[in-house]
Amino acid sequence: MGIRSSRVIGRDAELAELSGALDRAIAGRGGAIFLVGEGGVGKSRLAIEAASRAVAADIPVLQGRASSIGPLVPFRPLSQALLSHFRGGGPPEAAELDPFVPVLAQLVPDWSQGDRPRESGSLMVLAEAVYRLLAVTSRDRGALLVLDDLQDADAETLFILEYLVDNLSAAKTLFVGTLRNEPSDALRLATSGAQRMSCTVLELGRLGLHDTHALAAACLETAPDHLPSAAAELLWRNSAGLPFIVEELLHGMVNDGLLVENRDGWRVIGELRARVPAALITSIGVRMEQLGAQAGELLSVAAVIGRRFPLAVVQTVTGMNDRTLHNHLSAAVSANLVTTDDTTPGWYAFRHPLTGEALLERQSPARKAALARQAADAVEKLYPDLPGDLCALVASLRLTAHDERAAGRQFAETGRRALAAGAADSAVTMLTKAVDLLAGADPGDRAEVLETLLYALGQTGQFDRAVELSAGFGEIGTLERAAKLHTQLAWAAYIAGRHDECLGQIERARAPLGSAISPAQQAALDAVEANLWLDVPGRSGTAERLARQAWKVAEETEQPFVVCQALQVLGMLALSRDLTESEHYMQLARRTAEDNQLHHLRTQALVRLGGHRVLMNGDEQTLSLARADAQRTGAITLHCAVDSVRTMHAILRCEFETAHALLEENLAVLGRLRLTALLQYAHMTRAMSAGHRADRPEMERALEDFRESGGENAQEMVLSIGLARVFCSLLEEDLDRARRELGQVIELEERRPSRFHLAGQHGLRTLIDTLGGAACPETGSAVSGMRWNRQFVELAQAVEHGRRGDAAEAARAVAAAKETSAPYPLARHLGLRLIAEPAAADGWGDPAGWLKEAEEYFHGRGIQAVAGACRSLLRKIGAPVRQRRAGVDRVPGDLRAAGVTVREYEVLVLLAERMGNKDIGARLHISPRTVEKHVASLLAKTGLADRSALAEQAAGRRPGML
Repeated sequence: MGIRSSRVIGRDAELAELSGALDRAIAGRGGAIFLVGEGGVGKSRLAIEAASRAVAADIPVLQGRASSIGPLVPFRPLSQALLSHFRGGGPPEAAELDPFVPVLAQLVPDWSQGDRPRESGSLMVLAEAVYRLLAVTSRDRGALLVLDDLQDADAETLFILEYLVDNLSAAKTLFVGTLRNEPSDALRLATSGAQRMSCTVLELGRLGLHDTHALAAACLETAPDHLPSAAAELLWRNSAGLPFIVEELLHGMVNDGLLVENRDGWRVIGELRARVPAALITSIGVRMEQLGAQAGELLSVAAVIGRRFPLAVVQTVTGMNDRTLHNHLSAAVSANLVTTDDTTPGWYAFRHPLTGEALLERQSPARKAALARQAADAVEKLYPDLPGDLCALVASLRLTAHDERAAGRQFAETGRRALAAGAADSAVTMLTKAVDLLAGADPGDRAEVLETLLYALGQTGQFDRAVELSAGFGEIGTLERAAKLHTQLAWAAYIAGRHDECLGQIERARAPLGSAISPAQQAALDAVEANLWLDVPGRSGTAERLARQAWKVAEETEQPFVVCQALQVLGMLALSRDLTESEHYMQLARRTAEDNQLHHLRTQALVRLGGHRVLMNGDEQTLSLARADAQRTGAITLHCAVDSVRTMHAILRCEFETAHALLEENLAVLGRLRLTALLQYAHMTRAMSAGHRADRPEMERALEDFRESGGENAQEMVLSIGLARVFCSLLEEDLDRARRELGQVIELEERRPSRFHLAGQHGLRTLIDTLGGAACPETGSAVSGMRWNRQFVELAQAVEHGRRGDAAEAARAVAAAKETSAPYPLARHLGLRLIAEPAAADGWGDPAGWLKEAEEYFHGRGIQAVAGACRSLLRKIGAPVRQRRAGVDRVPGDLRAAGVTVREYEVLVLLAERMGNKDIGARLHISPRTVEKHVASLLAKTGLADRSALAEQAAGRRPGML
């Protein structure tokens, strides 16, 4: 294994161009190609690859290189190239070359003829001599001339090259030259030749992300997907796609023991960092010397500031006048060290991420600290308010200058600004630095920063980190300050779904204050506690009382944060009684958050408001806005909450691929961050998805995970029954089981009321009860008007009207239900299948049309129990039935080989439940007599002795059957 790649990566187009040009040269049409690009981009590597391919094809290769080291030697690259091929030998024997051998002796000293001096006549003659030599050399098999680093070539060499470029088309020689894309005579030669169509210029760009990773993997002789992700990310970030830097950085990682190989492949040891390659430091040093001392001062100041730097600050520190400054800056741009920053007028940037670091490596620590202090002073003088990124810049400069307290104050201000702008992740980074740097500062100052950090950690779901900080709360001054920090930590615990820890932090905040607690402090605690009880079954009354108390006091004491917290609780609680009232509270919370720039609470209000609107009318627009808001502000918990609601809604709409993609992404994050409440919800939606696909085994596995995550005591328990078990039973055509499960939902709601309203208690139960003969209520609860619930209520009303003989009203109710259920195809067709039976019995509606539509849908979905029931009901009412052959794949192979039919297999499955002929017939919508015939046929085909043996075999097969 070597730290250099054995393959050229990311240059397929250029290699194809070089190979094609070499083939054309061998065929008699020579040419010239210039490989142009910045240093380290891979020009020489590409030229070497072309030479290797030529050598492999037994084609003569002549190689030379210009150099900036030492005195300028005329003809150096040409002489080196000719000597690489002809050293120690005489010139080729060719009559047309003989007159030019004395001239060529200038380039190949071995060809001097005795005491006769070497001729040094016209450059034009020498150029013709070189051309003839190449023509003779390439006559049999072609030839390749490679000259590297032409930006350092002497004028005489370039004169001859220009002559060759214009004339090589008549020879069998390909010339390949490499040069940097910096202003030079060589670049002008290449550009003018391309304009005359005498040569080709190939501009080499930097590698992209994929090719950078592929190059690193090739260097380590492994596959790209086996490259440690931390190493891949660091290489991409610091190499800027330059192959030379990739290889140098890898070399440093391996030599430093940070990247090691074992039996399982390469892995990172310790903290991975990018060491500035020595070769880059040397290269930068050479270019700095060429630019001069003043340019070096300018670039050193810029390097201390960072990769991007404001020119006005550099000028203030260096004291250069405009003309001097811009002259040196232009030279640095021409040297490919810096470039203009297109994003901000007046700013420049180093072209490569490591250029600034390489410049700093040349400075002593004392010099760096002094420059950083001067730069920070200059920034504060020029921009007193430190707008945009300048606050963070000054913080970093103060830290480099070893002024830790000043740096801590600036990092704290940067963190506050990031939080106010909704960038919670950035805020956490800045505030963490500030807390560390202010360790010995005034306790009050540190407490303010700590409070802001706790809030930011709560937004980003990093509750465990917040708890780690709580150990130092007693050291930050007053009891009031400590109580405030515990209140903030309680809110972070609530956001993270850690209800026990939330309650514990509330008690820790309340205990030291005792009876001396102020109304404002009490309101802040009440608001957090109200949110907590909102999520606990049966505690809605407590939640509302605390929320109303907190709202009233927070308005009086001007605590907008607490006002928002309380209003959201009231909005959630109002949902069950009045949708308009709920919307009102949520909008108040949103407006309060916006007016006071409380970004996290605004996002939270949007999440809840979006959830309400999805429930009310299926509109996801507000939810999408909330998700974008959460993503922008780094509120990972809220982002996961939005995706949880989107997952459930996707399942209701039967968009299972979307739901599963969201679930997979969400589960990984929720498990890592230990967001218990959302994790329970995720497992519930897994079960719901399986139930809506009639996949009982998968549903049971998901429900087991739900229980293991603590779901038995969670509010989501009602959903796990009403949206998973009930639907699975209905799709198995087990209406009695579905009724019993709906009864469990009602019992659970009466015992522990939840804030979830789609579990069937306000919609599906009404339809099932009405189908069973109960009267349909004339009015329902507010949540019965939610779109998912409303479709079932409208179907129940249709059944009630039909039973009373009012066919017209029944038809209107069905039409309304169809419109309401349009987004929910499974619920729509299941509802039509359920009402078709009473419609046929009572003589109203279009039961045959509904059954045909439902049969087509469920057959297409592979839910054969319902499709079969639809076909049986169609036969029962005398309607034509489409013949289906589907379902054969469900019959195990050995039974299929014995001739067992799909219907017989369905009977066998139900025998496992020890059901009688009448119950089986009711489930499959066939007569008991027909069931008896199927049992007799099964006995004959399986060779079993009696019905009990059939049942035993069916019970043993059941997992595979289903």
